[in-house]
Amino acid sequence: MPLSEHEQRLLEQIEQALYAEDPKWANTVRISDPRNHYKRRLVKASIGFVLGVVLLMVGVVAPIIPLGVGGFVVMLAACLWGLSSWKRMNGFGGDTAARPGAQAPQPERRRSSRPSFMERMEERWRRRGEER
Repeated sequence: MPLSEHEQRLLEQIEQALYAEDPKWANTVRISDPRNHYKRRLVKASIGFVLGVVLLMVGVVAPIIPLGVGGFVVMLAACLWGLSSWKRMNGFGGDTAARPGAQAPQPERRRSSRPSFMERMEERWRRRGEER
């Protein structure tokens, strides 16, 4: 359930008061943000991907097949690692309610009473048969 504007303002005031009261604690909390951890993992995965591309190219240019295959495996592993970090960093990995400031999922909107395109086309087809 999302917070109202009043509740958000109160929460921000409490947060600012805590940061003003104990800046060392505030710094510790900022450092321990899990999103920063996943950003670092994403950067490392990008570097691993580039390393895999280099290994793959060296394996292709100098006909060393195991090196090229190893480069491909490194690229694949780096992509999977980076993708999992990206999903967790952006909240696609499941536990979004545990993140502070995360929005609650919006309920699905009901379709309007207007019929869909296919329903309208079917109705026209039926009317066409009746006109003959």
